[in-house]
Amino acid sequence: MSVLPVPFITLAAPHRFDTVIENSEFLAFAERADSPPQALAQLAALRARYPQATHHCWAYRMGGAYRFNDDGEPGGTAGAPILKAIEGQGVDHVMVVVVRFYGGVKLGTGGLVRAYGGTAAECLRTAEKLEVRPRQTLGVKVPFEHLSSLYHLLGQFDVAKGDEEYTATGIRLQVEVYPEDALIFATALRDATRGSAVLDGLEDA
Repeated sequence: MSVLPVPFITLAAPHRFDTVIENSEFLAFAERADSPPQALAQLAALRARYPQATHHCWAYRMGGAYRFNDDGEPGGTAGAPILKAIEGQGVDHVMVVVVRFYGGVKLGTGGLVRAYGGTAAECLRTAEKLEVRPRQTLGVKVPFEHLSSLYHLLGQFDVAKGDEEYTATGIRLQVEVYPEDALIFATALRDATRGSAVLDGLEDA
């Protein structure tokens, strides 16, 4: 039995926060990212946008997957504090890049940790959040005589409907339901079709 995905909080839209610390400019950019390639594409875009910046430090987290980089700053002073800010703000599926323009004053190890971590945390704190509730996919097969019952239930439940495929005896389609609704939807559909509906994917429910 596979583990169902769990709800998580991410960003509703890209967000930016700028600050100046000891003459250095810190520009923090936070954005939702659902895969490492997507996160690294965001980094590449910011490197292209700010090629003269001294550092482009970053971190991402996507469930159990995470990565961070100091981009030339002393080890542990930039990427790790950014990742800690992501975790501290309780968000997931997020990429944060902090772009620094060096202002001529060295901040020291502690100062860098506070600057990168604090800038990232404030960027995430002020960003608009979004709760994502993953859905479970079910395969549904229903005879033609019960199509009206199927469509009625699709409207009754909060169901995302995929493409329909007609067969010789009925219709086949995929639907996406919230995991907590899967068994209730399956039971209602079987009752409405007198047991003739066939569902695949309930082993995860």
